[in-house]
Order: sequence, then C-alpha cells, then structure tokens
Amino acid sequence: MNILLIFFAFPIAIIIFSIVLQRLLHSPLTVSAIFFAVFVVITFAFFDQNFLIATLAYTILSYITSLLVDRLYNNSNNTDNNDNGSCTASTTEKNIIDEEDNVLNNNCGYMYNRKCRKI
Repeated sequence: MNILLIFFAFPIAIIIFSIVLQRLLHSPLTVSAIFFAVFVVITFAFFDQNFLIATLAYTILSYITSLLVDRLYNNSNNTDNNDNGSCTASTTEKNIIDEEDNVLNNNCGYMYNRKCRKI
C-alpha cells in the first residue's frame, strides 16, 4: 500500500495541487516551499527519515510543474502592456489589424485585440 501511495498517489496529487497553487500564488518557489514544508511534517509524523528522499523528489516535481504552468500561462497571454496599461503596438501594427481582431468592450469602453489585451 505504501509503495502505491509513494509512487502514484502523491505525485499525481502534487501535480494537480501544484497547478492549482501556481494559478493562485503565481510563484513557483512559494508553491514548492509549501510542498516541502508539508512533506517534512508528513515525513516525521507518519514515515521515517528515509521518506526525506521522496520529500526532496516531490519538492522538485512541484517546482518543475509550477514552472511549466507559469511558462505556459505567460506564453499564452502575450501581453504588450507597459506600466500605465496602454497598448504599445506600433502604428503600422495598428493599421494592419483586421476588423475581426478589434472588439469593443462595452463594459469598460476600450478597444483591444489579440496582441494588446487590457487585463
């Protein structure tokens, strides 16, 4: 039973919870630190010191998962906004944009397109 828990249940749970925590916290180091702290407590409460090796592996798995989610999410949201929130697209890019790419957001009253999103 412990073998199945260590090799299947914990890694799957770590991957799922790392994705959720990364979306909430937006910091891979914080997510992996949370998992490290939780598994250190679990190590000394329920297992022996040999489980520390698995704890380090789970922490690395959590960091890699969080980093991948962070990179995938940031690459899918290619935003070209500067600090004040205005679009930095050049004039030629603004002239080339198709009619279907421009959408009037009735709630906020601003124009946006796929390259320049107001978040």
